[in-house]
Amino acid sequence: MFETIGKWVVIVGFLLIIVGFIIYAIGKIPGLEKMPGTIRIQWGGGTFIFPIFFSILLSLVLTLLLNIMIRLFK
Repeated sequence: MFETIGKWVVIVGFLLIIVGFIIYAIGKIPGLEKMPGTIRIQWGGGTFIFPIFFSILLSLVLTLLLNIMIRLFK
């Protein structure tokens, strides 16, 4: 039982590291805040940038990749 839980904790931790790296890398893309469909909110000493178009595009690409992977391993 503990071995199974341990494996899942390792898998989830690894996935969090990968997601964190992807988010960090996306933040370094130049011109991302100037893309069409970008929401930019500024307050006090901070700025929140949410690229809607890029998010939709990324979602489509990941969906295609996952569908291809599922069909290959089925």
